Amino acid sequence: MTTDATPPIQIGILTVSDRASRGEYEDLSGPAIERYLREVLTCHWTPVVRLVSDDETRITAAIVELARLGCCLILTTGGTGPTVRDVTPEATERACEKMLPGFGELMRQVSLRYVPTAILSRQTAGICQGALVINLPGKPRSIAECLDAVFPAVPYCIDLRGGPFLTTDPQRLPAFRPQ
Repeated sequence: MTTDATPPIQIGILTVSDRASRGEYEDLSGPAIERYLREVLTCHWTPVVRLVSDDETRITAAIVELARLGCCLILTTGGTGPTVRDVTPEATERACEKMLPGFGELMRQVSLRYVPTAILSRQTAGICQGALVINLPGKPRSIAECLDAVFPAVPYCIDLRGGPFLTTDPQRLPAFRPQ
């Protein structure tokens, strides 16, 4: 019997929701991200899950904590709209030393195929202490649509930051790595 002594790759999943954090309803978005990753990734990984209210300081602290814990990828869900309580992009910018706006641009472009209100989304991405942080929408279906668009670039971005080697199911979603 062989065992893999290599610890699993850690991926942070951060749900931002006032109501879910108060227990008023079940978090469906965080589990949707985890299901997506289980479908796409073929490497040994484990989720590190957090749930916080729509509070900029708490969101920033959660992102930084997940990066310090060794997550190479942190996927946030929720808090990217135009309401007063939607502050995930601001919290992400506070946590990150480098921003990657192309992720948000592509996710909005893809989402516009489905809903005209996608232009209201303020999703972004950045690097926090070596971890790639990507803001996703709060609806499970939209999460998958956005991840399908940007995830081919995620493993290579993590490679460029010196992170672990993420592998994907090439039949489901091939990762792009330049030759």
